[in-house]
Formats: sequence, C-alpha cells, structure tokens
Amino acid sequence: LAAQVAESAATYGNGLALRSAVVFGGVGINPQIDRLRRGVDLLVATPGRLIDLYSQGIIEFGRLELLVLDEADRMLDMGFINDIRKILRWLPSKRQNLMFSATFSGPIRKLAEGFLNQPVQIQVNPENRTADTVDQCIHPVDQGRKGALLSHLILSNNWQQVLVFSRTKHGANKLAERLIKEGIQAAAIHGNKSQGARTKALSGFKAGELRVLVATDIAARGLDIAQLPHVVNMDLPHVPEDYVHRIGRTGRAGQTGHALSLVSADERELLKAIEYLIGSSLPRLVVPGFEPEKPISAGPAAKPTGKPQARTSRKPAAGSAQRRKPSR
Repeated sequence: LAAQVAESAATYGNGLALRSAVVFGGVGINPQIDRLRRGVDLLVATPGRLIDLYSQGIIEFGRLELLVLDEADRMLDMGFINDIRKILRWLPSKRQNLMFSATFSGPIRKLAEGFLNQPVQIQVNPENRTADTVDQCIHPVDQGRKGALLSHLILSNNWQQVLVFSRTKHGANKLAERLIKEGIQAAAIHGNKSQGARTKALSGFKAGELRVLVATDIAARGLDIAQLPHVVNMDLPHVPEDYVHRIGRTGRAGQTGHALSLVSADERELLKAIEYLIGSSLPRLVVPGFEPEKPISAGPAAKPTGKPQARTSRKPAAGSAQRRKPSR
C-alpha cells in the first residue's frame, strides 16, 4: 500500500516542485537512506521502517507540518497502535492531522480522540455499506468442492481477471498451486511472501499476465486495481466488516463489479453476521453439478437494522448457474 500511495504521489505531483519518497521493510534500507539524505517534502512510510530510520538518526521531524494516518482501522487490528503512539511523541505538537479509516468503530473513535484536536469528521459513505455498483451473490457448495467450483466458474465464463480472497496464507498458496495445475495463471500474495514477490504478482495481475490473484485480507488491503471485474470470497471472513472491504476492490470509480462468495454449511454463522452488518440478505444461487449435501440457510438471515440496504442482484450475477454469457 505504501508503494502504491507513493506511485500516486509521483503521478499527481508531476510538474510540481515536490520531492517524495517511500520507505518500508522487507527491502534494503541503504537506498532509502540515500534518498532521504537528499531531502523530501512528502514521505510515505510504514511504521516499523520509519522507527528504524528515526532511531538511526536518518530522519528528523522538526519541520513536519502534516501527518496522515491511513488505514487506521487495520493498523489497530494488526497491533501497530504502540508504534503509532511512539512516532507521535517525536512529532512537533503544532501540526495538522488527518486520519483515514474504512470503518469507524469504538476503538477507532477512541484512537481519533487521543491524537486529533477537535476534529471534523467527513464520512463519504454510510458505515458498512456495500457499494451500489457491486452485484453480490452466494454459491452454496460443500467445503471440499470449493476449488473445483472456482475453476469451473473461471473457465466456463472465461473470466480473465479475478481477485480471490482466502482466509489463510496456506489456503492461498494451495489454491494458487491448484489453479496453475489446471492451466489457469495464478499467484498468491500474503504476509509470508517477500516484498519483491508481492510486487511482481500484483504487477503481473494488473498487466493481464496473471488471470487470478489469491490474497489474504492483510495483503489485499488498499489494493487499487482499475476496472477489476470479479472478486471471489473462497472463505467468508471471521470479521464481518472485512467482507465490505473485500468486495470494495471491485465496482470502483464508477465501474460495475461482480462479487460472489463460495459458502459451505459450516459458514452459516459467518454469513448471518455479514448479512446483519450490511442489512440485506444475499441471493443464493446453486450451480448445477455442485449442489451441496449440507445446504446453508435459505435466507433472509438479516434482521432489520435501520442501516442502508446493500445492493444485491435483481437478476443472476455473471457466473451463476442461470447466466452463462461470458463476462467482459
């Protein structure tokens, strides 16, 4: 994400007298030190590498004017809060703070109150609302047949760019290996992959060299892939809000998107939690030949919450049993 933000900064700042740099772990520190010693106006950094550089005396914050804390909710989830507090102690007391967060739960509100001074809250979309541009559906299937169903959907519909979410790193690796054996170009990205491997996989996916990118929630946070048509939840997330983040990778910038979830009977409670959060029951579409032995609940599982309704397909989504027209 840091590399992606830095790339955008360079694009938007082209022609301006602004020097920008990015620093993060997993790669050599010396080139980053050389760049910083030449001076920068805008620094994009992950907390760990920033602390390393400050501890070595490479960075000083005396003239800092603006602090942006991005993905605050995920930083909190991942345990970065102590690192953030340490960094805040090094910064000038007089500065402007901006905090961006996809969710605004109690802990995030408490964090904001701790380091923001009488902040103005700007909310772009209602909390936990799924995008209106994303068609959503569920394919009930037995756990052991999820891999086969995914391959069937990709091949029968000729999908060319699919982002697949796996709950675990091992699951992501195993699924990518299976797809490759079946002739589908795929790669996995997660926290155990080197930064170079993750960058290469993402670049290949964006360029169309890879048909499928399998990712865990942490590795995929902040991915911005233009006109991504399909997102698949191989496993439902344990945290309902992560469902909203996952499917938000498609249907961006006014484009339409297609999000489907392969759901087995043992994920009933996870599904109920998601439907309760988004305030809508997701349509169930069984694919012929993949009928589950143990059906999931027929829905609606959601209770009235007073929250905006998520948009679901009024007609079967691309890749469902009832619609075989290849997706664009």
